[in-house]
Amino acid sequence: MSVMEEIAIAPEDKQRADLYNFLGLLLARPADDMLLSQVAGLTGDDSEIGKAVTMLARVARVSKPKSVDKEFNKLFIGLGRGELLPYASYYLTGFLNEKPLAKLRRDMINLGLSRAENIYEPEDNIASLMEMMGAMIVGRFGDAKDLNTQKAFFNTHINPWAKHFFTDLEGAKASVFYASVGTLGRLFMEIEAEAFRMSAE
Repeated sequence: MSVMEEIAIAPEDKQRADLYNFLGLLLARPADDMLLSQVAGLTGDDSEIGKAVTMLARVARVSKPKSVDKEFNKLFIGLGRGELLPYASYYLTGFLNEKPLAKLRRDMINLGLSRAENIYEPEDNIASLMEMMGAMIVGRFGDAKDLNTQKAFFNTHINPWAKHFFTDLEGAKASVFYASVGTLGRLFMEIEAEAFRMSAE
């Protein structure tokens, strides 16, 4: 693709993609020392989401990789299962690997998205969905998708359950570091839902 053919990504869309990717990174695996250091260096503005970023940075400054790893395991893995099951199928049907996952897999094919070879989690995991949305906005796995395509994906695969998941993460018994991740995710999902609602059909 030549420079003339490249689609310009608006700064606000780049920021949206960055936040989706950031949430995906935080939820894919326990934050290590390097990631905690990066998160600790973040600063937010006076908006609600900015305050959530500031709080997350504060918590990261006093968090140790070992405690975050233990927290992640209690929340998402556990003995048999963690406190939360971060999958669309579970939140929408009460069971894993159900129709929401099948529908997501069909849509992924249509959008040119595929699961990474080294990932064995079902694709409707919250971390994977955050990564997919971020990738669609900036075209990381092909062409950047237009707003209507983003909206359709968000409203089908993320909006029906992600805010509920992030709210659960905020209040989970094992949540300390991840409670702040939950707050940031919940606020971002609210902003995205409202922005898509207000966008032209």
